[in-house]
Amino acid sequence: MLRVAAGSSSIRPCLARGKGPVQTLKTYLPSQTTPSKKRRTVAIAERSTLPTVFSRLASSAAALSRPQPPVTHHEQPVHELKPALHLPVTRIDDRKVVVGWDDGEWSRYHNIWLRDHCRCPECFHPITKQRLVNTFDIPADIRPAEVNSTPEGLEVKWPSSQPHTSLYPWSWLRETSYDPVLVPPRTAEKILWGSRIQQAPPTVLYEEIMAGDEGLFKWLSNVDQFGFCFVSGIPPAAEATEELATRIAFIRETQYGKFWDFTSDLAKGDTAYTTIALGAHTDTTYFTDPCGLQLFHLLEHSNGAGGATLLVDGFYVASILKELHPAEYELLSSVQIPSHAAGEPGALFTPTPKSGYPVLRHQDGELFQVRWNNDDRSVMKGLKPGIVEQWYDAIRIWHKLLTSEDSEYWVQLAPGTAVLVDNHRVLHGRSAFTGKRRMCGAYLGMDEYRSKLTVLAEKYAPTRPPEVSQQPGVNRRSIWSPLL
Repeated sequence: MLRVAAGSSSIRPCLARGKGPVQTLKTYLPSQTTPSKKRRTVAIAERSTLPTVFSRLASSAAALSRPQPPVTHHEQPVHELKPALHLPVTRIDDRKVVVGWDDGEWSRYHNIWLRDHCRCPECFHPITKQRLVNTFDIPADIRPAEVNSTPEGLEVKWPSSQPHTSLYPWSWLRETSYDPVLVPPRTAEKILWGSRIQQAPPTVLYEEIMAGDEGLFKWLSNVDQFGFCFVSGIPPAAEATEELATRIAFIRETQYGKFWDFTSDLAKGDTAYTTIALGAHTDTTYFTDPCGLQLFHLLEHSNGAGGATLLVDGFYVASILKELHPAEYELLSSVQIPSHAAGEPGALFTPTPKSGYPVLRHQDGELFQVRWNNDDRSVMKGLKPGIVEQWYDAIRIWHKLLTSEDSEYWVQLAPGTAVLVDNHRVLHGRSAFTGKRRMCGAYLGMDEYRSKLTVLAEKYAPTRPPEVSQQPGVNRRSIWSPLL
């Protein structure tokens, strides 16, 4: 596994191009990256380097049989101030409270921000974790009457007809400091992969998942890192598959039903219900919020051949596109693509807005979603005349990278092995087939999946000190958890 930092739009990955048959993969670390920051795994190389790169990646993936490290929140040093001889210094400065830390850093918190974030029982419900203070009753020019540094945290006394005192733990203040930001946002680690992942794909035993939450956490952690994970040893029955899906969350119902169990009989108006080949794509691009996860389990394939399953890491392919074809990457990150689902007489789905979304979606410079289904694409009437040909060139290059031998991971599923896929990252498809092929599975929401993973990470992979993670009570989650 090759690890390099990839956390912001300032990243400039590069390839070392040699003259010999064996080329060198060059990694990079942005100057802003600190040693404490968790690395996202990225492997970028030209075609001639990829077999070597993914030979290494697949070898390192063999460790997947063991429980994975926390993924929802990176293990980064929590900036907790241990008891010291000198407490942070504090002062009231104009419309802010200033905190001076032992390491020489200074944080500034607006008075109204502090009052709004008081978490005493009168201002914040300790069980429901909901704000009780009326933000709109706080005077815009509120100013503390007094601030004090105590071992427990910053004590602020607010003037009012009924004097009020707030206490903010030092570790929480450091974690949530915004002027300046002292703790970078925690991002999930991703391991990018190509066809060589077939040597050691992420796999978890069915009995592990059903036996307890630790096995479930291992499964979902693999999906978070790799974008997919197999489940082996599952009973070849629809009922067992549905029970497996609901270990994560409730099933998301669509026009195809709730839990699907189908063959190639065109019972629904979609090419999935045929025997033809399906290229690499993500599902439900015609939804404003595409389905998050997909669970597939082949229950039967008799009297025929073909029907191999295709998986492609969209994040990996996007990383190559960005490096080798930056202009085309920018087009696929900006041009909105309309899409539709119109095969069912009683349904016609289009996203909001109807102009659709780009193939590659970013937040703060970070790629977080791939939306690509050329079959469901609607009329491209929103294209500006000057970029029509460039856009078609861009999707042609994108398609070429998706269908390269380096990107495509083909696997012949069999009864007893299911696969869970992140539909916001990994594209799937299949080869044409003959005979009877019975597939079952379900969609699950991305938010529900993330919620389950976060809760399990709190239990099995805590990354924060006790006072900001859990506390005794009906709901053990602390009121000072930075997740809130």
